[in-house]
Amino acid sequence: MQLQEKVRAFLKEPRFGVFATSKRDGTPQQSVVWYDLDGDDILMNTAVGRAKNSNLRRDSRASLCVADDYRYVTLEGAVELDDDPATAQADIRRLAIRYRGEEKGNQQADTVYAKQQRVTIRFKVENVIVYQLD
Repeated sequence: MQLQEKVRAFLKEPRFGVFATSKRDGTPQQSVVWYDLDGDDILMNTAVGRAKNSNLRRDSRASLCVADDYRYVTLEGAVELDDDPATAQADIRRLAIRYRGEEKGNQQADTVYAKQQRVTIRFKVENVIVYQLD
């Protein structure tokens, strides 16, 4: 799905998102995440062993809500997981730099994330809900 320009502009700002997946029993599991736009997809990353990784391997449907005061964008869709270590490490570095700045992001990627097995989450947006972006 092609995102509207006002949605893209809102999402380009480094805000935190709340990412929701489904637990085995169907109840929602939410976590605060870093994200970035990659074309019309949303790029995220997680460590192997976290709940969202397990949940998405069982059920790829998810949603992401990004809010700023009372303005928000909620995205619904499904994900593709990329287990390639080089890709996942490059993507978590990209996200760390986006949210922490070049120096701190690289340092965090080198000292923390490089020691972890990571997974890239590519969120394919199928539906967009916007509130007060005009």
